[in-house]
Amino acid sequence: MPATVVVGTQWGDEGKGKLTDLLAKEMTVVVRYQGGHNAGHTLVVDGETFALQLIPSGVLYDHITPVIGNGVVVDPRVLLEEYDRLTAMGVDCSRLRVSGNAHLIMPYHQEMDRVTEHYLGKNKLGTTKRGIGPSYADKAARVGLRVQDLLDPKIFREKLDVVIKEKNGILAKVYNRLPLAAKDIAAQYLDEYAPRLAPMITDTVGFVHDALGRGEHVLLEGAQATFLDLDHGTYPFVTSSNPTAGGACVGAGIGPRDISRVIGIAKAYVTRVGSGPFPTELTDERGDLLVERGHEFGTNTGRRRRTGWFDAVMMRQAVRLNSLSEIALTKLDVLDSFETLKVCVAYEADGQRYDYMPYHQSVIHKVTPVYEELPGWKTDLTEATRLDDLPAAARDYVAFLAEQSGVPVSLVGVGPGREQFVHFAATS
Repeated sequence: MPATVVVGTQWGDEGKGKLTDLLAKEMTVVVRYQGGHNAGHTLVVDGETFALQLIPSGVLYDHITPVIGNGVVVDPRVLLEEYDRLTAMGVDCSRLRVSGNAHLIMPYHQEMDRVTEHYLGKNKLGTTKRGIGPSYADKAARVGLRVQDLLDPKIFREKLDVVIKEKNGILAKVYNRLPLAAKDIAAQYLDEYAPRLAPMITDTVGFVHDALGRGEHVLLEGAQATFLDLDHGTYPFVTSSNPTAGGACVGAGIGPRDISRVIGIAKAYVTRVGSGPFPTELTDERGDLLVERGHEFGTNTGRRRRTGWFDAVMMRQAVRLNSLSEIALTKLDVLDSFETLKVCVAYEADGQRYDYMPYHQSVIHKVTPVYEELPGWKTDLTEATRLDDLPAAARDYVAFLAEQSGVPVSLVGVGPGREQFVHFAATS
């Protein structure tokens, strides 16, 4: 049975966790394929809020095996704290499987993240300072420690001794920081973390392929989103991995022919955390209203998100990059109080019109959005359960977004709850 990919189409925080949770009813395996604990998923189930960082959303279902794939970078402390927190809330996490090929986030990664971001000053990237980027950098430099190294103390210590000398040299000579003790790090990771993680460590590539071979449904869940992709996002204001659908293959260890459905998640407006270009950003009271009504603060960091109108230029690019088969639109209810709504249908810069994202960063930073204005509906959508429950103006808005994007909208979110969605039949 081919796999399904769920991918964010904007700058993250689109509601991937909620959609993954909805789709999980049909699945037996849910795989997180990239990123670290810098991206949170918030789910509301029977009035109870679950904030997930590393563990895939499918953990909330007893029939699901949640898998952390090889493309993820893992902070053992954060993973075990999340495991314990969910267990205390009555969630059975014992089925969790972690790839032995996933890379570990180490204390020196977090220290490097903090000091480099500080020294960048006004040119800072807006990272969460959790060691994600430095861990991926070590992976590319082939000096990273992997989850499987926790199972071999001798190898772990040998690798750590080599890399800690380099890291301490940089921290001391460049950033005037005190050195980190390899002995203390090894004791923490091998004595405290390894015994608890050992039962979860698995050949997840083989596990996923066995499930596919049995005809089971497998869901691939990314973190962050298309325009935070290391190769295709608004570089350098991006993450350190590939959240796009192609990254699902690499980060889970499957091939393109194993994927039959790619669902793009998009907010009915756009948000962004941290630095970087944002053509449709609203810095007035309308932007404040979106923050207030949408509760636009980071799940993990608490940082206020920047907000703006829906950007169809971005969406068309996301359709291209991910081969989207459909769109799930979230937070339509946040727009309930607006008299009119704007949708960016193109960019203009230096007399040229752009229907897709310009490739050159200097152009992206100076584009002017070309808007079309649509009427609002001034109606509470949170009780809607069927398409007919949506006002005509809300249905027209969603249909317009589908037309501009070029793919159907299959699902519309009308509230934060697990069941607050409407099936939509808009076609491109």
